[in-house]
Amino acid sequence: MKKITRFFQNKKTPPFDLATLTADVHSHIIPGIDDGASTLDESIQMLRRLEKMGYKKVITTPHVMHDHYKNTPEIIREGLDVIRGAARSENIALEIDAAAEYYCDEFFLELIKDGNLLTFGDRFVLFEFSFYTRPQIADQAIFEMQAKGYRPVLAHIERYPYFYDQRDKWIRHFKDKGVLLQMNLLSLAGRYSKEIQKQAEWMVDQGYPDFVGTDSHHADHLDLISSSLHTPYFKKLKNLPLKNKELM
Repeated sequence: MKKITRFFQNKKTPPFDLATLTADVHSHIIPGIDDGASTLDESIQMLRRLEKMGYKKVITTPHVMHDHYKNTPEIIREGLDVIRGAARSENIALEIDAAAEYYCDEFFLELIKDGNLLTFGDRFVLFEFSFYTRPQIADQAIFEMQAKGYRPVLAHIERYPYFYDQRDKWIRHFKDKGVLLQMNLLSLAGRYSKEIQKQAEWMVDQGYPDFVGTDSHHADHLDLISSSLHTPYFKKLKNLPLKNKELM
């Protein structure tokens, strides 16, 4: 009986409206340069879905990872030109921009020193950690970015299992250092695991995310998000002071 009651309660309130976010800050849409879209046709499918979901702007963020994805600003900008041109020819009205998702390692420190990082908004830099071990250079990378005038944004904070046991401590650590936190909508939708979904829900309850992003790699990721918009934790997103809407 309780399950039936909750079902009808959920249906009474409208689903979360992604149009209120305005911009998606994390995706992998440029074809053939990382583990995201593999063809231009797939890129167009993703852009169509994002537009249908209500987004007005998409900031795609290809991986930059020295051992796997040796993307440069030039490679990413060339790919951006390709998908922009294809979107225009398909009458897709989305504003499309590009930054990057930088893997935090020694190579990243060199890129920071060169001062040629791809950013979005007010010099925001999206960066990620290993999913297995916390990088010992994390604080150094944060300091070096800020010294260069960049504003660090830690990608999918809910997905690092080594933070779970002391999650309050680590969230405060990063917040105190001026790091903004990005959370994946796919985590709330249960794409990765139940444990990651719980961490994402906890972050929403605490009001910690500064940005949310799809982190979509394929069109089916966007379908999963769309089908989850009626769930309680997606609806709770409307109560967070998210910065996505400031990026237009």
